[in-house]
Amino acid sequence: MHKLRCHCGSFLCPLLNQGAPGGAAESCGLCAGAPDGYGRGVAEFRLQGSAMLVARLTGDTVRAKNGSMVAYDGRMTFKRLMGGGNGLRGMVTRRLTGEQMEVMEVRGEGTVWFADSARDVSLVHLSGETLHVEADNLLCTDGGLRTGTSFTGLGGAAQGNGLFTTTVEGTGQAAVMSAGPVVALRVSGAYPLTVDPGAYIAHQGGVRRSLQSGAGARTLFGEGGGEAFQLRFEGEGVVYVQPSERATFGGDL
Repeated sequence: MHKLRCHCGSFLCPLLNQGAPGGAAESCGLCAGAPDGYGRGVAEFRLQGSAMLVARLTGDTVRAKNGSMVAYDGRMTFKRLMGGGNGLRGMVTRRLTGEQMEVMEVRGEGTVWFADSARDVSLVHLSGETLHVEADNLLCTDGGLRTGTSFTGLGGAAQGNGLFTTTVEGTGQAAVMSAGPVVALRVSGAYPLTVDPGAYIAHQGGVRRSLQSGAGARTLFGEGGGEAFQLRFEGEGVVYVQPSERATFGGDL
């Protein structure tokens, strides 16, 4: 038995690690059998190196972080969008919540290269579920995905990112950025996950997030993890973390 090779390029593709005789190239539901890229009528995403996203467009659109275009060929148009791509209502919502996201819409035929501050880029596959991601960590989404905001409460404040976070919904691919290679950690009912807020990037699936204090008797005697607050994830889904910790509200103990 050989591992299937899918065309979508996502490290969370449903075909990943599944076996098939001969290891013939196949396609997940999103690929729809397209042998030369990700989907029919949908922008093709792939990575070039660890810090560059390549999007091939055939008349469709993608939404990317404003100013992240590195190069392009073919015929492209670039349009800055209000409110993270959700118009006036989205602009008002994001101003009220403080979850700012500068987005541009790219449309045309050809290839566009995206990057931001040489941060690592990873592809996340969505099949109708919601991805919760910090706005600063979202590089690009295909045109079929919807973005919005959701309330995170004190968990978001402890990360130093405010009380709200960005959501990406629908079926397609999103490119997220991290300081170093992102690691995808599975969460299940039997195995909840605790994460340092400074290492958290995003999560998807039926995951519930809560904030817990890292302080206790063990911490006072130097036996704890050192973080004043921790994020706890329960349910079924995936949590994305980075091998680098940004400054957080709680800091270290």
